[in-house]
Order: sequence, then C-alpha cells, then structure tokens
Amino acid sequence: MTPPTAVSAVNLLRTASESRALRAMTAPQLAALAQEMRDLMLDVVARTGGHLGSNLGVVELTIALHRVYTSPYDRLLFDTGHQVYPHKLLTGRWNRFAELRKSGGLSGYASQAESEHDVIENSHASTVLSYADGLAKAYRLTGQDDRQVVAVIGDGALTGGMAWEALNNIAAAKDRRVTVVLNDNGRSYSPTIGGIAEHLAASREGTGEQPPGELFRSLGLGYLGPVDGHDITALEAALTEARTLGPTVVHVVTRKGFGYPPAEADDDEKFHAPGLFDPATGRKLPSTGTSWTGVFGKEMVRIGAERPDVVALTAAMMGPTGLAGFCDAYPERTFDVGIAEQHAMGSAAGLALGGLRPVLAVYATFLNRAFDQLLMDAALHRLGLTVVLDRAGVTGDDGPSHNGMWDLSILQVVPGLRIAAPRDAARLRSLLRAGIDIPDGPTVVRFPKGAVPEDLPAIGRIGELDVLSATGAQDVLVVAVGPLARAGIETAALLRAQGLGATVVDPRWVKPLDPALAALARRHRLVLVAEDSCRSGGVGDAVARLLRDADVDTPVRTFGIPAAFLEHAGRAQILDEIGLTSRHMARSATEFLARRSPMRWPLPVSLGGPHPLSSTTATRETAS
Repeated sequence: MTPPTAVSAVNLLRTASESRALRAMTAPQLAALAQEMRDLMLDVVARTGGHLGSNLGVVELTIALHRVYTSPYDRLLFDTGHQVYPHKLLTGRWNRFAELRKSGGLSGYASQAESEHDVIENSHASTVLSYADGLAKAYRLTGQDDRQVVAVIGDGALTGGMAWEALNNIAAAKDRRVTVVLNDNGRSYSPTIGGIAEHLAASREGTGEQPPGELFRSLGLGYLGPVDGHDITALEAALTEARTLGPTVVHVVTRKGFGYPPAEADDDEKFHAPGLFDPATGRKLPSTGTSWTGVFGKEMVRIGAERPDVVALTAAMMGPTGLAGFCDAYPERTFDVGIAEQHAMGSAAGLALGGLRPVLAVYATFLNRAFDQLLMDAALHRLGLTVVLDRAGVTGDDGPSHNGMWDLSILQVVPGLRIAAPRDAARLRSLLRAGIDIPDGPTVVRFPKGAVPEDLPAIGRIGELDVLSATGAQDVLVVAVGPLARAGIETAALLRAQGLGATVVDPRWVKPLDPALAALARRHRLVLVAEDSCRSGGVGDAVARLLRDADVDTPVRTFGIPAAFLEHAGRAQILDEIGLTSRHMARSATEFLARRSPMRWPLPVSLGGPHPLSSTTATRETAS
C-alpha cells in the first residue's frame, strides 16, 4: 500500500469523471486509478470516520460499472450505500471528498442533492432490488427501453426477505433490462450467516453439489459468474454480456478491505466503520469515555451469567450493538439472524413463547422495519421480550436515514408496551434488568450513540419519577427524557437566574407515563418536555394527553426533533440548530411566562439578547 495521498495529489481522478476519458484508459492507468481511489479514501476516512472496508472492496467493480454503463442515463443503484465512495469519486466529487460526513460536505451515503448520478439514498439494506424492479417497469411503460437498470447488492443484504420478494418479481419479466450485481464478500458487518451464505460460499469455492448460481437459475434468472471482483477486464466482460440478456445476476466475488492489509485482515468488524485511526498502522485512535453500547454489552454478560433463560438476538450487527461479549460467553444462547429485523422480532417472539427471555439489540432506525412484528407478534401475545435500541435520537454525521428519531412516536400506539429511556450508565443497567424481568409484555430500552455521561443521581423520587432538581417557586416543570437530563438541569439553572423556579424530573419509563406526573404538573405554571426524538407523537404529546385526561390545564411545550430528514452534521450542531439545548428551552419558557404575566418577569438578557417582544405586544397577547 502506498502512503495515503492528499486530495491535491490526485491525478487520474481529475479526468476519470468524464466517461469517455475513463473508457480510454489503459490497463496500467486503470490500476493506477484504483490505487489513487484507495489512497484518497483511506486518507479521508481515517480523519472523518465512515465506511471503509466495504468501499475498498468495490473499487475495481465501480470502475468497471462506469466503463460499461453510461450513468446517469443508465441507472446505477447501490444497496445500503456502504460502498458508494468509489462511485462518488468517479462522478466528479473527488475534489469535495475531504469534507466527507461534515456539515455542508459530502454525505456518507448516496445523496440525490449531491449528484444526478445518485438515484436512491435510503441506506437501509435489502431495498435496492425493489427500486430496480419498479424503475425498470417505469422505463418499459414510458418507452425508454434502452435504459439499463443495475442494482448492486451485497451477500449480506440478501439475508433480508425484501430482497427475495423483489427477485421473485424481477425474474417474472424476461424483457426488462435489470442486472443484479451480487457483491459477494462473505460479510455484512460480520460474516454472512444462513443457507444463502452457504450456497454462495459453495459457488465461490466450487464445492457445491449443484453448479454455481443454480439457486438463481431455478428462479428463472440468468446467472454469470463467479467473477473476480478485482479483475477489471473480467468484470467488464461479464457486465457487457449481462447488458444483452434479460434479468441476470452477475455474481462478483470481492474482498472487503482489499488493498489495505489491516482491513483485509480484519475479522472483527473494526474496519467496516472504523472511526478515526492512523492510516499508516491501522490502529484506532483513542476514544474518550465509555460508550452507551459498551455499558449495555458488559451488563448483558453479567445478566447472562445470572440468568440462563436470557438469550440475545441481532440482525447482522453483533459487534456494533454490543452483543459480541455475550456471544463469546454464551454462543449457544446468541442468534445472528442476518439483515432481517422482521424475522429477528418474530423469532424473539417464538423464543419468548418457549419460555426464554430474549433481548433483541438493533439500531433505533432499523426498528421501523420490525414494527408489525413487535405489534402483532410480541405485544398482541403479551410476550416478555426486550428490544434494546442503540443509536436512538440524533446520530449526526451518519445522515438522515440513521437518526433514531422515530421510535418514541411509532411505539406509542402499541398496547402493553413499556419504554425506558435511561439518562446514564446506572439507569441503563437498572432499567435493562427491570425490562427483562417484566413477564407480561414487551419492553424497549433506548440510548444514544457516543460516550455515556457521568452518573446523575436523583435527589428524590415522586412515584416512578426521579427528581433531579427543585429550585425556588414551582413555575416550570422540566420533563427531561433520558440523556437530556443534564440539559434539563442546565435549563433550570438558567431559569433560576431569571427569577423563575423549576423542578426537573426524569420519568425513566416514558410509556406508560406515571400518573404522578399529572399531579406534579398541576402545581406548575408551565411544563417543558425535552426528548431526543421526533416531536410529532412523541413523549411531549403523551405528556399533554396525560394532563388532558387528568383535567390538568397546565400548558405543555415540547422540545424535540422536527418531523424532517436532518442533514448530516455533528450531534451538538444539530441539537443547537433544532433548538434542543438548555439555552433555547430556558428562553422559550421565560418568554412564554412573560407573555402570561408581562410585568412580573425581567427581560432574558442572559439567554441570548434582549426580549423580542415589547411590553405592548406581550400585554396584547396575554389579553387575547
């Protein structure tokens, strides 16, 4: 591996973005281009974070795709987007690549706003074949029969049922121009599991009883391969042949991390999304603090030692969700079901029916896919299973599809479901154990991405509510959900500086809410709810509903994430932009109460400038 290069040292990439120039390159030039691309990705991802191993593995494949097909007229679609960096480099974005995943810079996934070459930007796996099926149908119906649709999907994503639903439909139409490029590297995050993985391994190695690709041929699809995914000439030959056929699978064998020895030797997922590291050695740079994921993972190992009935499930994310330690300690009680969240939830329901206590760990954004199973398979049967949602709330630089902002809204309608939102490591441990102990319905425990803060002990307890702060008069009740507890305390301090008293509580369980919250709200003039989730249908709405049902007329103001797809940026920057900080909350409370009693409250100069409302305006609004 040559030393990493800076963007200014890029040579061939400057011209490769023009398709005719790319097609005119000689074999030595293409090899040099591939090296430039790898060097640039390595240099940038080491400093910005992002997906590395998967992108290093598809450099030659992406070059071949852009030499055989004419994008954007021919449509190149990528499943999950973990492998789109080479595509970005070859479509004119090499000179912006240093700003990868930074605010205002390139997204870590495909992005329609960035380029006409990016067709889809949903980074959830196993979806691309459905897009391809629909797009090919659209071109046929509109007379654009010469446009090719190419869907690149990994072997890991083929463990998802949606991919096979799409293949079933693609195979039924022999006249559509759909090419399925199966990027087979034997891994998703970790090694691909199940019968599909075994079939592909036999095809790769020539050890199966059936010819390679017989599974796809039996569905009525064409099949070419296996093809060496790092041989541009062989790739071009297979892709060129596929252009002349009906729906065809081109089976491409690649190596994740190819060209960078530390990533090629990675057997424990470190270089899938490595974070910051030293590109010269491959060593990860020191991180600050213990992660929420790490706290969960260690507690699961302890629980597993105490309770032989506890089992763990993951959807192809053993390490990222913190279950690797549990798997090492109790491999017979750990189940990786592949990228199949729906099946994971259904299987967890079956385990619970069998008398075990399953814990299913997924990223919060991926729970959306298993909602029906949680509702109809787990909750309907009042099964004792626990869903642990990692990366809940704003995740920041991962982009709009990975913010875990939907769960507290969509889960409010599930009967019998209990949802816990811990504020620190101590609460995560205790609430996880409490959730596993509940026998008559599913539980959810959610926590954010990143380092867990220092423990924040309560100063008292009202019902199930932890009281974190109580100062002065009972003007404002701050309901701080989970990791926003510290922001709630800071809000109370800012209010106190304005002469307002505040009580800060952490509900711990946000579904169902403790009725004690309604009684407490009755004694305050305003309720502020701070939640790291979507405002629409979230905890704030549940608090308002609780108060209405209890005939409490204290007004409620909710601070959370707007119902919008947030662009990638750092978590702190996003929280500030959407007003989910103590400064914003204190200012809003002060202004609201000033409008209610304009002559009583001082102007909130310390909260960011002069009061925006004149006394005349405030009096008029109060009177109305």
